[in-house]
Amino acid sequence: MRTVMKNLVFAFCCILFLSNAAPAAELSLSVAASLKEAINELTAEYGKKKPGITFLKNYGASGALAKQIEQGAPADLFISANREWVDYLQNRKLTDEASRCAFAYNSLVFAGTTKQPVAGMKDLAKLRKIAIGSPGSVPAGEYAMESFKAAGIDKALDGKLVMAKDVREAMKYAELGEVDGAFVYRTDALLLGKQARILFAVPEGLHDRVIYPMALTTTGTGKKEAVEFLRFLQSAEARKVLEKYGFAVK
Repeated sequence: MRTVMKNLVFAFCCILFLSNAAPAAELSLSVAASLKEAINELTAEYGKKKPGITFLKNYGASGALAKQIEQGAPADLFISANREWVDYLQNRKLTDEASRCAFAYNSLVFAGTTKQPVAGMKDLAKLRKIAIGSPGSVPAGEYAMESFKAAGIDKALDGKLVMAKDVREAMKYAELGEVDGAFVYRTDALLLGKQARILFAVPEGLHDRVIYPMALTTTGTGKKEAVEFLRFLQSAEARKVLEKYGFAVK
């Protein structure tokens, strides 16, 4: 009888402990595809400090992510590869304007496997196929199109452009040799295999500066855990991780 009572008391204590334990928090992140490796490392590091948090990460083209959020997809934090798609959500009152800030900066390069001498924008007309992210939703593609027009070569590239769903897909086309080269971010090009290489950097004067703004969504702004994670992403520790992957932080 004494043993039975001990077991009952133990079981009751376990139930009481579990009922009082803080539930694990889930944070949903919608992040530009080019930040994948950096964000994976940052969430892993943060998870060591806050083991009760689970991150649900959605990587993709900034425009596609913004449309998903607009349609009700769960997201507590949005990090875009340009201002346009944060503006898009802000205009629809789906992000917290007060939380908006710059996360990182990047640069645009042309990378590929072509054996033809390609040293600058004027050399692109002699190539067969060039991959870019679809400009309607992929900021890297928008920056590329902006650069073509500024360099006066947009007409010369008619019929040569292969549209990719995001910058990582454009990079894959280049790496596999399915196109002569692709316009990707410098940080993406640093991940290329030995066969592909950076052929030239796009002069920054040809396009707006590549900026990654971030903001809490209206859902995220009500979560203490999301606010704290946003603060971590602005820390010196986070900046070191970004620099490790080739991003600029100012």
